[in-house]
Amino acid sequence: MAENTAAEQGAAPVAQEAAHEAGAHEAGAAQAHVAVEHAEPELLGFAPPVAVVSASMLVLILIMIWKGVPKLISGGLDSSIAQIKAHLEEAKTLRAEAEALRKEYADKIANAEKDAAAMLEHAHHEAEAIVAKAEADTTELIARRHKMVEEKISALELATINDLRRKAAAAAALAAGDLIKANHSADADKALVDKAIAGI
Repeated sequence: MAENTAAEQGAAPVAQEAAHEAGAHEAGAAQAHVAVEHAEPELLGFAPPVAVVSASMLVLILIMIWKGVPKLISGGLDSSIAQIKAHLEEAKTLRAEAEALRKEYADKIANAEKDAAAMLEHAHHEAEAIVAKAEADTTELIARRHKMVEEKISALELATINDLRRKAAAAAALAAGDLIKANHSADADKALVDKAIAGI
């Protein structure tokens, strides 16, 4: 029991110390709370600055509404929207025109390729026709020249034969004259003439 009393006496100062610390802590917190709650300043001694700023903003907004600032803003926005829409429409129109031009040039390129192929085929046919005509003309020319050469050869042969015949006739006549002169005298010629006259 004496030990219990001694323990209680030893614990009492500790408890008092703890209570004192807790009281000091609460007092410090109360002082801090009092320090946080300070007095609001007043503008010209009758209103806090927050209220003055709020009232000024409200008055400014009312003046802007009274002067039609929202209408001006909405009008400006509407004009900007209208300009943007006009630009978009113009861009759509330009895009449609560009697509049409692209399609037109694509068609022109396709037609040009077809025309080039047709022209190439036509030129090929024309070249074949020219070659065929040249071959036919060459064959015809060769045949004509061959015929002309044959005709010239025939003419030369005929002229040569006629010349030979003429020379042979002249030689025969000359030879016959010589034979007649050699075999017939003037009396024999007279008898032949008389015989011929008598036969008439």
